[in-house]
Amino acid sequence: MEMLHLRYFVAVAEELNFSAAARKLHMAASPLSQRIKDLEHELGQQLFDRSTHHVTLTAAGTALLPLARDVLEQVSAIPWRLQEAVRPQRSTVFLGMPAGVHPDLRERVNALAERVKARYELKRWPGTTADLVQGVHDGKLALTLARLPVTDPALEQLPVMSERLGAVVPADLFTGRDSVTLAELAEFPYVASPGEITPAYFDQLDHQLTELGVKKRIRLTNTGYGGTSEIISSGEAFSISMLDDRSPMHGYRLDDVIVLPFSDFQPQLDTGLLWRRDRDLQELVEAAKDIFAEPIIT
Repeated sequence: MEMLHLRYFVAVAEELNFSAAARKLHMAASPLSQRIKDLEHELGQQLFDRSTHHVTLTAAGTALLPLARDVLEQVSAIPWRLQEAVRPQRSTVFLGMPAGVHPDLRERVNALAERVKARYELKRWPGTTADLVQGVHDGKLALTLARLPVTDPALEQLPVMSERLGAVVPADLFTGRDSVTLAELAEFPYVASPGEITPAYFDQLDHQLTELGVKKRIRLTNTGYGGTSEIISSGEAFSISMLDDRSPMHGYRLDDVIVLPFSDFQPQLDTGLLWRRDRDLQELVEAAKDIFAEPIIT
């Protein structure tokens, strides 16, 4: 018995007309009728009652029809079932996300998750840049977004965003202003969030401010970005943060705090995408390189 015999049988059983079944199969009615007779001979059962005007299924034909359909369906499913069988198993991987990731970067992370979903389930993992970089180094994270600079020689990095920074100042002392100079801030202490949550770049920024004449400091401990905003809103200090209103960091601002661009200073915070160069994640990394190819500048 050949698969074609079953296809011919199903076609005639569905049409109950040899001429109509032959047209459906793109063949002549006579050879189709002969193939059905061959099948009946091989099975030892009459499958159709034939008359001049009518074709009906016999009891044997009625019993064979669901069996034949099932066999044909199983055979037609072989290509995609084989593809599923040899496809690499979908695995879960993690991408690190530091605090305050810009929504445009989040959109690209979502695009990456969609791009690789057939092979990977990409989940986000929060943390400080230092912890996330260590996580990639240790193999716990496949990728991470991280505030640059990062100097781990085991990691590849791709710059993905540059965010302009401005002065976070008391609103009532700078009403109506659209910029500020470092000289105007020289008498204010500079307050940074605790070191354990602040990117390493802000250590460099702290040294720059000292060299540029901003000497006073307030060092906070056991608090977060909200604590920095509390100090600034009281009129006692200033800080530096992202200028873009869409940055999540603006969520930590109080109503009486504003962010102004510097007219004489151009600080920026760079973010990179990092991964271990020796991990077997080529498909994921290549997709990430494509999606994050053009750095975002705010």
